[in-house]
Amino acid sequence: MAREAEALVERLEAVRDRIKAAARRAGRDPCDVTLVAVSKTHPAASIVEALDAGQRCFGENRVQEALQKFPELRESQPDFELHLIGPLQSNKAAEAVAHFDVIQTVDREKIARALAKEMDKQGRRPACFLQVNTGEEPQKAGVVPGEVEALVTLCRSLDLPLRGFMCIPPQGEPPAPHFALLRKLAARYDLPLLSMGMSGDYETAVELGATHVRVGTAIFGERPYPAGASASTSTASPG
Repeated sequence: MAREAEALVERLEAVRDRIKAAARRAGRDPCDVTLVAVSKTHPAASIVEALDAGQRCFGENRVQEALQKFPELRESQPDFELHLIGPLQSNKAAEAVAHFDVIQTVDREKIARALAKEMDKQGRRPACFLQVNTGEEPQKAGVVPGEVEALVTLCRSLDLPLRGFMCIPPQGEPPAPHFALLRKLAARYDLPLLSMGMSGDYETAVELGATHVRVGTAIFGERPYPAGASASTSTASPG
């Protein structure tokens, strides 16, 4: 095994260990927390290394990038789960329904209706999360807390397989209040799943009830960005 692959496996094991420790501090069963390895911008070879180390849940931001990497991987290792964790445009709804097992970023009526239409057409029903803009940031995707009830009601009327909520707290703010708000919303609408926590705060998220944590950099290392782009200018949500 090459040194880079060894380092990835070591980082993956360290994240798993920290998730277990955080769950136990909170009196939770670590098995109730799913690690979503965020593989955006990383090559398929790195995903294979994680698969070989037993990782079975991955997150991608962009539909097109996922389609370049995962269909071939499914042919040899079909037993993993793929989550869409980035903003979804309605013209990508058909591909999202066809290729993802979970769509974490339902955030407005147009997307909910497009997904419902495609699920009916394809007979495939990936689980859905509502993305909540807990910080009410105008530049960020997600439904604001005051409009969650209307979107939940719509999703249920469309028979979308709504399972939980997802959030990305504002940078520079303590994440705990945002995680607590998301947990409160999940309880209010009787939804069991909470996707919250990334590389910098996933332990806090686990302690506050996360069922899914989205961890990229802490597993795969720093992301390679195309020439002229950077972490600060990328539109991809962090992991």
